[in-house]
Amino acid sequence: MLAVVTRTETGYVARFERRLKHPPEKVWAMLTVNDKLAGWFAELRVQELREGGTLTFDMGDGTFEEMRITEVKPNAVFEYTWGDDLVRFELSPLPEDGCLLVLKEFIHEVNPHTPRDLAGWDVCLDVIEALLDGRDPGDRKKAWEPRYEAYRQALEEGGYLSRG
Repeated sequence: MLAVVTRTETGYVARFERRLKHPPEKVWAMLTVNDKLAGWFAELRVQELREGGTLTFDMGDGTFEEMRITEVKPNAVFEYTWGDDLVRFELSPLPEDGCLLVLKEFIHEVNPHTPRDLAGWDVCLDVIEALLDGRDPGDRKKAWEPRYEAYRQALEEGGYLSRG
């Protein structure tokens, strides 16, 4: 199921949701502990886990982009800048030791790169779940390609992205 994209007063919000069979503490570690983060997003590193702290994104060409952490509530909320946008992870406990993981990307402007990001986040969430479950996450590129097309088409059909 694709993320739900809605228009807001200041742009757009893409909302992803996963029900995981793991407690918030385990999911939190996947998002914030560099050794675990590397398993699903190798380019991203937490530098200082605090509001006002930073993450770095390895651009792969010897340069790094710095992202500012805007909110941290251990085992509940992790939010940081993502270029001109914001990424927010929300964790809520579920009965029987599970967790609801909600990822929201607050998007300033939908552009041709947006479906790429949305497909990437979607695949990342699947990889997080697979790693937590002890499963092989499989071929990420193979999983990403059809989702990219689905997001591109959904954004076009929703009138958020022009065709062409």
